[in-house]
Amino acid sequence: MQANKSALSISVLGLLSLMNSERGVAGGLMLYEIATDNAGLANAGAAARAQGPSTIASNPAGLSYLSGTQMTAGAQILFGNLSFDRDGDTNTPGTGSGNVLDPIPGVSFFISHQLDDQWSVGFGSYGDFGLAENYDNDWSGRYFVQNASIAGLSLVPSVAYRFNEQWSVGLGVKAMYGMLKSEAAINQSPLGLTDRADGQYKYKDSDWGYGANVGVIYAPQPGTRIGLAYTSQVDLDFEDGLDINNSGPLVSRLDGTKLGIDLKVPQTATLSLYRQLDAQWAILASVNWQDWSTFGEVEIDVDTNAGGARATTIDANYKDTYQLALGAQYQMNPDLLWDFGVAYDSSAVSDSNRTLTVPMGAAWRFAAGLTYSLNKETDLNFSWVTVWMGDMSIDQTKSLSGSRVSGEFDNAWLQALSANMTWRY
Repeated sequence: MQANKSALSISVLGLLSLMNSERGVAGGLMLYEIATDNAGLANAGAAARAQGPSTIASNPAGLSYLSGTQMTAGAQILFGNLSFDRDGDTNTPGTGSGNVLDPIPGVSFFISHQLDDQWSVGFGSYGDFGLAENYDNDWSGRYFVQNASIAGLSLVPSVAYRFNEQWSVGLGVKAMYGMLKSEAAINQSPLGLTDRADGQYKYKDSDWGYGANVGVIYAPQPGTRIGLAYTSQVDLDFEDGLDINNSGPLVSRLDGTKLGIDLKVPQTATLSLYRQLDAQWAILASVNWQDWSTFGEVEIDVDTNAGGARATTIDANYKDTYQLALGAQYQMNPDLLWDFGVAYDSSAVSDSNRTLTVPMGAAWRFAAGLTYSLNKETDLNFSWVTVWMGDMSIDQTKSLSGSRVSGEFDNAWLQALSANMTWRY
């Protein structure tokens, strides 16, 4: 179990990222909302819409449907409630968790250019993988996690080719910059045998990973598009020395230990439909799959007893997730377009395997958006989404120290508010 790989507790709750990311929980850490109008549709039709340069993130083949040069810039704020309620089986003293979700801002940028009737190119910068959680340092689960974040910023140059009126293909080369930080307390008085204060470990590293976005769009008739998009796995390999603070002889030997954390950002596949019913209404749908079963042993547990300290890796026991999304667009007048969407995501962890560091569960997503045309060249979009995760029970016990935390995240939810503008030249 790689004891010398060492003492880190990655906290993986499903949420957000770095200065360039913004999505809600999507059955895991892969995110759907990235400060684009896709947020108002709950991902419905994402691989088939091709209604702006942000198609780079969902299906690069959509670039072939964009004329001239187009540019989209967006900003978003994500906030919510994720608070852990202890029950009577918790035996570790301390405070409550508080709301571990701080408001998180983010931005995205996309640009596309039509070279000729067949070739189009583009570039996107967005965050589609991440989390952030901030527990109180003295809370009852501090030996499992205190603070943690992981962020993935994707830079994606893309190209698309249109064979004819029916078929288009696209390719994006993805360079993802990942950053990871984690810290948790270390019990230096296991079983209450001494009165030594808690120690703490910290870890911080960054890495580049590479992959690809590929897609195809088939238009059997005007106003109908079927899109299939695939995103390859991206490997992020973090390695740094463990920084132990306030340590006594029980855990001091772990200080400086090299840590190796190999994260596999899952491959995904999305099948989408866009169907224009008439001059006002369009319906959209998506089915999405994410390969979380390959995420692997990414959690590391630091545990202590009177005889010493131990660090072991923990299998995440993740499983693949699926999403079904349905949506509609209503053209109220030539200047005003409404978006609506609802989606369901399965959970990447079963109830028995859910941990404080990975408080994920099934989620319902409810979304709406409004796009206003300022003129023929400029659109302004506002979108809103609520993700409802409900109650998520957790019962964890450390095998050496016997520290136990039991209870549930009660009525967990998050919301994202985004605004973006698109210019056409």
